[in-house]
Amino acid sequence: MREVKVDGSIVKSSNKIKISGSKSESNRILILNAIFKNIKINNLSTSDDTNVLHNALNNLKSKINIGHAGTSMRFLTAYLSLIVGKKFILSGSERMHERPIAVLVDALNNLGFNIKFLEKKGYPPLEIYGTRNTKEVVKLNANVSSQFISALALIGPSLKNGITIELDGEVTSKPYIEMTISMLNEIGVFSSFEKNIIKIKSTKNIKDCTYNVESDWSSISYFFSIIALSKNLELTFSSFNKESFQGDINVCNYYKQFGVGYRFDGNDIIIFKRKNFINPKKIQINLNDNPDLAQTIIVTSFGLNIPTKLTGLSTLKVKETDRLIALNNELSKLGAECIVNNDSIEILKSDKLSFNDVTINTYDDHRMALAFAPLSVIKPIRISNPGVVSKSFPDFWKTLEKLNFIIEYL
Repeated sequence: MREVKVDGSIVKSSNKIKISGSKSESNRILILNAIFKNIKINNLSTSDDTNVLHNALNNLKSKINIGHAGTSMRFLTAYLSLIVGKKFILSGSERMHERPIAVLVDALNNLGFNIKFLEKKGYPPLEIYGTRNTKEVVKLNANVSSQFISALALIGPSLKNGITIELDGEVTSKPYIEMTISMLNEIGVFSSFEKNIIKIKSTKNIKDCTYNVESDWSSISYFFSIIALSKNLELTFSSFNKESFQGDINVCNYYKQFGVGYRFDGNDIIIFKRKNFINPKKIQINLNDNPDLAQTIIVTSFGLNIPTKLTGLSTLKVKETDRLIALNNELSKLGAECIVNNDSIEILKSDKLSFNDVTINTYDDHRMALAFAPLSVIKPIRISNPGVVSKSFPDFWKTLEKLNFIIEYL
């Protein structure tokens, strides 16, 4: 299955749509359950990333290969450090070995743990020798990946005196850190995040509890794009919370600028195209808190031919691929003119847009396939390596078919 042809020109509303649990929440609660052992989890994500972490934790081996699962690499690096007297080799895909992890490893070693780089300094694979920490305060630049910070926070309850994380500067992807803190508090671990200082209290035991993972806001973002690109469409999704831990709930506000409205009905969210909406002349959004929404938003802007500049995207260069370069490459194929810098992408208005005989390359990046598929509402589009969506949204193509999209596997 080398590519897929997607045609959403006759998209229509369907029955209520169910999206699996948040990958971000699922991965965090799996680590916490590995620590405390008495958390019942409902609506766990079906994504590859979560399955990799779940399997690794349920069947701990001395050599663990997590493939492309970046969150698993970071969370396991911290968690495995807790298992005193055990040695682990943690590796991944070729691309994973190109993604820097020195910030997290250095922080853990500074706390007294014992982790070594086996090949290139600063990058996986890693040798982790479980030991007890000797310190409980660590300092980090605030603009590092929020997953590094969350990895440290999640092991905080297991440390003798808890952990204090001092962040210097402006925090990147702050909602993801706040999610971690909120989840710790919900299960009974005292945690705080004030004035760039995170404090997690040492906690040996928690009461038996059930954690219901909310559906994934990142996954619903692609349907906000579909609504924006359509003329008259309304969709209903279940198991979403108005007061969500997930930062990507901000998609609701971002897509107001594209004419998408929303309302909640209990735990259902209804999203719809606003009538008589006039597109703005230009859009500018700082996505420092939600960089994973960048691909979806910039592709929507392209489809509607709205000049748009997105900033706060420095972390996108070290994802599954360099997402800024990948976006520039693929949008250019379609006739777009983009300006890309280290932390921003801008798409200009163009009269030369063309979908003819173009296949979108996904670069082994799930969000490239997911973000470009909504363009098929305007005109059929071909996307390479469609199976890559399983990393975060395995049922994506089946869900589109329920909306009357025609999916042809080539």
